[in-house]
Amino acid sequence: MVIFQSQAIGNLEDLPQIYQKIGGAESNFATGLARLGHQVSYMSKLGNDPFGRRILKSIKSEGIDTTHLKMTESAQTGLLFKEQKFSDVMNVYYYRKDSAASHMQKEELPEDIFEGLKYLHVTGVTPALSSSCKELVFKAIELARKHEVKIVFDPNIRFKLWEKEEAFEVLNAIAVRADYILAGIEEAAFLTNQTEVREICQTLQKNAQQIIVIKRGKESTVLYEHGHYKEIPVVNVANIVDPVGAGDAFAAGFVHGLLLNCRHEESVRYGNSLGARVIQQYGDIDGLPTLEEFNEGLKGDFTSDVRR
Repeated sequence: MVIFQSQAIGNLEDLPQIYQKIGGAESNFATGLARLGHQVSYMSKLGNDPFGRRILKSIKSEGIDTTHLKMTESAQTGLLFKEQKFSDVMNVYYYRKDSAASHMQKEELPEDIFEGLKYLHVTGVTPALSSSCKELVFKAIELARKHEVKIVFDPNIRFKLWEKEEAFEVLNAIAVRADYILAGIEEAAFLTNQTEVREICQTLQKNAQQIIVIKRGKESTVLYEHGHYKEIPVVNVANIVDPVGAGDAFAAGFVHGLLLNCRHEESVRYGNSLGARVIQQYGDIDGLPTLEEFNEGLKGDFTSDVRR
């Protein structure tokens, strides 16, 4: 999507200026991983309009494979508006009904793209867009499992896009098929009808091989694997500028660790670090670092606030 937001606090209708940015859960993830030096392919559908063309340019400029990103004349590109009502309250307004992305079809998904693929990243946003998008997601999961591609699932629940009953059913159906589940604590509680984090992990894990990660904001991130429960400290930041996109950045950092064959605990640390970076700038992708910047941040070698 194209995102419109102001860098000022207040009601959107009263603000004199808003800025145009690029965002969306899957494209945020793809951008974050590409900037860390990995080969990433992104599938979506955009309207052949100024917004769609801007997104296409942005995705291509990151070095992401856009072979399966289609342009259409029959629908418009989805939009999103962010409203920073107060310093700690943000409203999000979606304009995605009947958008180009909502017209994606499972028939547009070629099986050969899964050959040689290591990870398939899916979120709960895509199946919420339309019935055809839901079919597409399950087809992608089916082909990924056929080709022994690991599935990384971020529920990314958006209740403004669908009813809670359908979200519960569909997202749990995806979760049971996933190898890695990266969920926020509120999302995980919704999917399991549990409130205590250990019970949430045990309920969410449908087989012993699944890796469960529970993100808890400022609290430590939970890693649950093979019956073992660990808490990994988050990276605290002095000032949160824009919290949207933190979960997508976490997913990119986590998969970065997987691709480097790191232990899962280290992959969570990478996710925490990348999530902390992105919330310090306006926009979903603006704060995503290059590999050099990311590694520098992990080392903590540079302590001065001015680089000369």
